[in-house]
Amino acid sequence: MSIRKKQSKFVQMIGDLIDYAYREGYELTFGDAYRDPRLHGHIGFKEGYGRRDSLHKERLAIDLNMFKDGRYLTSTEDHRPLGEFWEKMGGSWGGRFNDGNHYSLEHEGRR
Repeated sequence: MSIRKKQSKFVQMIGDLIDYAYREGYELTFGDAYRDPRLHGHIGFKEGYGRRDSLHKERLAIDLNMFKDGRYLTSTEDHRPLGEFWEKMGGSWGGRFNDGNHYSLEHEGRR
């Protein structure tokens, strides 16, 4: 699948994840999504924060801030219900590598 098609699929999956979160009583705000290469370097280069090969640079990852009953939920365990739903859809959840609010779509072996 081309990167462009994969990016479109990712956006649609994120929409489904957001819909699921709100049905389950959560609220979300966007955290880190696209990392502009003018600030963070192109793939393979590191500027600013984050990994050199981050999927945020490929528009295939997003970090979501999650709330329930007005309380900001920060732990990986807090994100488990959404993370497991995301994995069932075919995504990679950062909770498997200690980054609970990270949701991505694997590309070239990167999660």
